[in-house]
Amino acid sequence: MSWCLSKVSAAVLRGSARTPQACGSLSVLRWLSSDSVSPEHLDGLVKKDKVVVFIKGTPAQPMCGFSNAVVQILRMHGVNDYAAYNVLEDQDLRQGIKNYSNWPTIPQVYFNGEFVGGCDILLQMHQNGDLVEELNKLGIRSALLDAEPSQEKK
Repeated sequence: MSWCLSKVSAAVLRGSARTPQACGSLSVLRWLSSDSVSPEHLDGLVKKDKVVVFIKGTPAQPMCGFSNAVVQILRMHGVNDYAAYNVLEDQDLRQGIKNYSNWPTIPQVYFNGEFVGGCDILLQMHQNGDLVEELNKLGIRSALLDAEPSQEKK
């Protein structure tokens, strides 16, 4: 194992730690880079704000349709103050949050540090009215409650 760790360390120093030739075990490579996405670090991220999303891209420029849908649903409800993390900027974060939630896809939505789900679940909550109730529990009044009835049915 120490020989393998030496090979991995040398590869890290050379900047080629992502190449599997450094050692037969990629888990060692994941272990070396796991500090930035430890469960404790992810706990801090998901609890940073009342609403936290892990998306592909940014709220201003989502890079996939599902992430865009999450951003649009939140925007429709007037939720503009939330933490958003672009998983395309950090592959370790991308995989780490999937492991943390035991959910295989991005986007991921958290309310008060609790995993809500992805795009499909947020859309379902929006459609059946549960999202208004959940936002209310967070102390966030949905903008849809203030919409005129004729606009709501469009």
